[in-house]
Amino acid sequence: MVPAALLATLVLAGCSSASQDAGAVAEKPGSGKPSQKTGAAGKTAVEGGTVGSRGSACPLPVTFDLAASWKPKAVHVDPDSELGAALGVQGGVTMVCEIDAKPAGNIGYLRVWQGEKPGRTPRQVLEAFIADEDSAEKVTYGETRVGDLAAAEVGYTVRSKLLDELKKQRAFAVATPDGPVVVHLGGMDSEEHEAMLPAYELAKKSLRLG
Repeated sequence: MVPAALLATLVLAGCSSASQDAGAVAEKPGSGKPSQKTGAAGKTAVEGGTVGSRGSACPLPVTFDLAASWKPKAVHVDPDSELGAALGVQGGVTMVCEIDAKPAGNIGYLRVWQGEKPGRTPRQVLEAFIADEDSAEKVTYGETRVGDLAAAEVGYTVRSKLLDELKKQRAFAVATPDGPVVVHLGGMDSEEHEAMLPAYELAKKSLRLG
């Protein structure tokens, strides 16, 4: 499988696209806001709306708060496209939403992946997700709570072919009656990843069913 970390564009059914973190390497977004590349220690993301409810940019089995200026967009993987399935399906879950950090001054995304069938535990979902990730290293799992839900979380590194260096990744998973949900944070590099952690933690803290 082509790793999600190297995704440039998905073959889509509909009007959505899934540009990968590396697609914006040339320069910082021109939002006029300073880059938040000083790390996430002690920082709390400012809320900027929610995603997941019916009528939102990405209807999901869960809802959670977004960091200010992060922009969600639905992703529709073409089930009849071999390339789309290869890039948009990982470990039995399918990418359904990406939340772009560029308007907030960072290069990266929160991506939401959803499975169709309930039954697997959050840990099993993440283990399958990582098993389908090319070059995952330094994998560390943990049990946690996301809102009122039991969850599993994983931190790991992948090698960026663009920058030829390891970069941090992390994700958490929850089980819902409509199937598992994985929320993943990447980033152009580890520095960007660390800077975006407050947005990830906000999503984790605020996530709830429905």
